[in-house]
Amino acid sequence: MASVASPVTFKEFCPLYYLLNAIPTKVQKGFRSIVVYLTALDTNGDYIAVGSSIGMLYLYCRHLNQMKKYNFEGKCESITFVKLLSCFDDLVAVGTASGRVAVFQLVSSLPGRNKQLRRFDVAGIHKSSITALAWSPNGMKLFSGDDKGKIVYSALDLDQGICNSSLVLEEPSSIVQLDYNQKVLLVSTLQRTLLFYTEEKSVKQVGTQPRK
Repeated sequence: MASVASPVTFKEFCPLYYLLNAIPTKVQKGFRSIVVYLTALDTNGDYIAVGSSIGMLYLYCRHLNQMKKYNFEGKCESITFVKLLSCFDDLVAVGTASGRVAVFQLVSSLPGRNKQLRRFDVAGIHKSSITALAWSPNGMKLFSGDDKGKIVYSALDLDQGICNSSLVLEEPSSIVQLDYNQKVLLVSTLQRTLLFYTEEKSVKQVGTQPRK
């Protein structure tokens, strides 16, 4: 006897107007009115992070239904990548079009968690647009890649408020994706995919043919 297939349920997802309405469509800069474009997005169970063309990060807390804003000091430049992480503390990494990378350690109301917003900067190694970010599960390591093929490793000590960064790999084409797990960094570029073993600092290419 043939088994009866379970019924298929269709569900319609509507636009997140409660989120979009909290982000301005234009901002005033002196005498100029500048259109705000949404340029980067990441989500997890607690937050929705949206980067913008004016250098403002909009962070929506799903539990409190609140929108908060974070920005870089100085020049307003487009945010090109955002990456959230929920570990002991909530973290969000942000990359920009000029190669700036910052980490925000968010405030939590839970006992024993972070009570003051802190920011860590990846100092001036990237000189071009950030195209990928990847966290280690514990939030102590952040990898960033740019459109010139540079990959930077940043070691974060959240208790001491320290961020040390160094260039670990340089590819001949733009980085398009990064993922990290168990001391292995998966790297995809416009030309190839590889595994970078962070302890041995060795590279193993995935496949043999170049990506066309």
